[in-house]
Amino acid sequence: MTATVIITDCDHEHIQHEKDIFNERNLSFLLKQCKTEEDLIHECAGATVLINQYAPITDRVLKALPTVKLVVRYGVGVNNVDLAAANAAGVHVCNVPDYGTQEVADHALALMLAFTRGVHQMTLRVKAGEWNYQDAVPLFRHQQQTIGVIGLGRIGTAFAEKVHALGCRVLVYDPKFADNKTKTIPPFVEQTSLDELLAHADVVSIHCPLDRAYHLIGQAELALMKQTAYLINVSRGGIVDETALVEALQQKEIAGAALDVFEQEPVPHDHPLLHCDQSLCTPHMAWYSEQAAIELKQKVAQEAVRFLEGDSVHYLVNDPQ
Repeated sequence: MTATVIITDCDHEHIQHEKDIFNERNLSFLLKQCKTEEDLIHECAGATVLINQYAPITDRVLKALPTVKLVVRYGVGVNNVDLAAANAAGVHVCNVPDYGTQEVADHALALMLAFTRGVHQMTLRVKAGEWNYQDAVPLFRHQQQTIGVIGLGRIGTAFAEKVHALGCRVLVYDPKFADNKTKTIPPFVEQTSLDELLAHADVVSIHCPLDRAYHLIGQAELALMKQTAYLINVSRGGIVDETALVEALQQKEIAGAALDVFEQEPVPHDHPLLHCDQSLCTPHMAWYSEQAAIELKQKVAQEAVRFLEGDSVHYLVNDPQ
């Protein structure tokens, strides 16, 4: 059976919101659970649009599926899509960059406060039968702390606004500033180099994409941070060199690290970061709220409808030939 739209893979509880939109437009669609190139080639023949979560959209896949003209990703990242191959094949690639902006910024803030107010450390102590706030020493007033934000896109800006509201000084490093002289920068942030940000920040929060940032934070960068500083990554696994981070935590080169994303997901149970008192780990959930989940599902379907009805897509990320 051939369908105009194929959802290549989806681990959501249901696809009712997508179904409602496609049925309203009388568009045929199918849900598959492809994991490999072979799955995609076998299951998706004849489709015009692929809505994709994790399955690899490679050059081989696109050459084997010449009817495909649009790929829409559930989410922001497009790491599993070969953009160069899509460009050459004339395939449009879209993401949904704005469905969970506030949620991710809130999650980063929650992780930050769990450390900066001693919530994480003291919970462990109290559950162990200890009752002494001095075990959390030192804690610092937020109005006298400096927060470093790596990446000032939608989410980085939202996070910067939240910590600024606490009275924090905000330092920002974003290499894209050099490429975009017209980008609007909030007046309260201070632009600086990565090295200067790492050296002065009490909290470093990562909000940049993985491309151009693989292992951006490694052994040398961690060594620049204060011993009392915390690292937060709610962006993409791979931006932080996890081996170097484990060593930095074990050697107490930094005070703690909170990660919502890992290089391998699900993270292996024996990963050292899961067994470190100075770490907080969550299961790639920063994006989630009930509202964000619905918005994501609606927007992937709406983007497919726009394309099929000849309208301009909203979230094109490549340059198809």
